[in-house]
Amino acid sequence: MNLKYSALIAAMTAASASAFTTPSAMYRTSALKAGLADDDIESVIARSTDYIPGAADTDFAKRFADTKGAKVKTVGEAFSEFSDILGQPINALYKNMMTDIVGITHLTVVNARFVRDPIWSLGMVTALDLLLKNYPEAGAADKIVASLFESCGLDEAEVRAEAAELATWSSGKTREEISAALRGEGSGPITDTANAAKADEYWMYSRFFGIGLVALMDECGIEMNADDVYPVMEEFMTTSLGKSHYTACADSDMYFRIKNKLDLMETMMKEIEIREKKRMAGRLEEKAEMAIRKAERDAEMLEVEKAEAAEKLLKQES
Repeated sequence: MNLKYSALIAAMTAASASAFTTPSAMYRTSALKAGLADDDIESVIARSTDYIPGAADTDFAKRFADTKGAKVKTVGEAFSEFSDILGQPINALYKNMMTDIVGITHLTVVNARFVRDPIWSLGMVTALDLLLKNYPEAGAADKIVASLFESCGLDEAEVRAEAAELATWSSGKTREEISAALRGEGSGPITDTANAAKADEYWMYSRFFGIGLVALMDECGIEMNADDVYPVMEEFMTTSLGKSHYTACADSDMYFRIKNKLDLMETMMKEIEIREKKRMAGRLEEKAEMAIRKAERDAEMLEVEKAEAAEKLLKQES
């Protein structure tokens, strides 16, 4: 027991030491990057004071210069708008999850680099269907989804249409055919998306794009678990699309962890429902047996009463 506590104290001490030493190291690194450790401090100050948003002489700044000064809602404002549109409280079990989804979706779509595509749309629809399929209040899930789309400035009908089109296209496709489409070969919604991503130096990956690729894997019959999906995600993202696959693999892992938890919860709820139905059936059976026994007793009493009445009548006649 003492050994455990000693190890715990040592670990906490190491963490505390790291917590105190890291900021100074980070400061030195930041200072070096900013030029504050240079001999010519005046030039550093001049560069800082001369900075004009959106006026840098770089390809990135020139491409997105038209977004300078654009009014962008905060995450808090986006969630407030979502709540106002919804107009009803969210089930306590789902509130934190929906807060995260609203925030993630808002931060994605307001990014100047974001371009919606069918794979992203399929991922968003897939994720929402998974997370809200067992929402307890009937019809509330549809209202939540509609409020999410509206608060984030997305057209739900367009997103669902893109997702449905891609799901239809990918139905029956093989892994090799989808990989070829991601390389820009042939024609179709994935090919157009892949070619646009390859041509865009500043193409932005987002979480729902990765989930959209997972949904495509499901369509082509790949086993839906993290171990089998990882190499396919690497093939789709890096080998075919030419982009980094690490974040997409991490997102797919998170997707499967959540999916496993939800599947387990659904199984438990079904087991509880089955047990409750069995209890209810047992109670109904007991009530039925009691009613039958009561009816039998009443019938017996009626026969006894009839016999007594007949016997009494015979005595009177005699």
